[in-house]
Amino acid sequence: MSQPNSLRGKTLFVTGASRGIGLAIALRAARDGANIVIAAKTAEAHPKLPGTIYTAAKAIEDAGGQALPLVVDVREEANVQEAVEKAVARFGGIDICVNNASAISLTGTLSTDMKRYDLMHQINTRGTFVTSKACIPYLKKAENPHVLMLSPPLDMSPRWFGPHVAYTMAKFGMSMCVLGMAEEFKSDGIAFNALWPRTGIATAAIQFALAGDEGLKHCRTVEIMADAAHAIFCKPSREFSGNFLIDDSFLYGEGVRDFDQYKVDPAATLMPDFFVPESSAPPPGVKIG
Repeated sequence: MSQPNSLRGKTLFVTGASRGIGLAIALRAARDGANIVIAAKTAEAHPKLPGTIYTAAKAIEDAGGQALPLVVDVREEANVQEAVEKAVARFGGIDICVNNASAISLTGTLSTDMKRYDLMHQINTRGTFVTSKACIPYLKKAENPHVLMLSPPLDMSPRWFGPHVAYTMAKFGMSMCVLGMAEEFKSDGIAFNALWPRTGIATAAIQFALAGDEGLKHCRTVEIMADAAHAIFCKPSREFSGNFLIDDSFLYGEGVRDFDQYKVDPAATLMPDFFVPESSAPPPGVKIG
């Protein structure tokens, strides 16, 4: 039995866990003594992006967890299924599934080639569906099963669709899995929730694909997402499902008051993320933009 508010002995299956937010969530659980299945594509170092499944595994074990690094492409159903079965063979089951793997292209309709469109939909929406589907039979047997999508609230405002409709569709597809599966598996006691950051998060992907070094100063660290995910996983799955959570608002509800601890640069203004509904006000004392 794990302790309350601890993930000791729990097994997490985390897609895209070789770096960034996925790795941060894994490391937070590892500090409790959790088992982490690192399901990601990066077996060899990327020229620009740090981290492989093997460096992630070492970090997880150094933090106090058990690690199983597996080369997984979430676009390949058989590959995902095989990885889930290897995870169960190694750790005896799956308690938590984290759908973190994602592809992004902030392009308008005419400048989005169909290869990039397909990549985003295959990884984001389809990959989330496939990975969840493969884990659910084992989650049904778990004591407090959770599935977490790193995806936004379903805010149907045109402002989120106009500039990059293909990407928005792919990310909202992940969130629609939350909406549907939370209802479908309610009687099984499996929680399905979405977590999304209010601000930019300092990851290598943000640095190289979007904002550069200067942009990172206006971000929060990955630890805010890791702390929020950890708090979600410690909640009773039958009582906490179908939620679309913004990181700082959720943590404020959990008693966190010091949000400056998550700022990359304490003096810099915070850059807002996409998809945060206008109705979602930041916690008291937090200023965005």
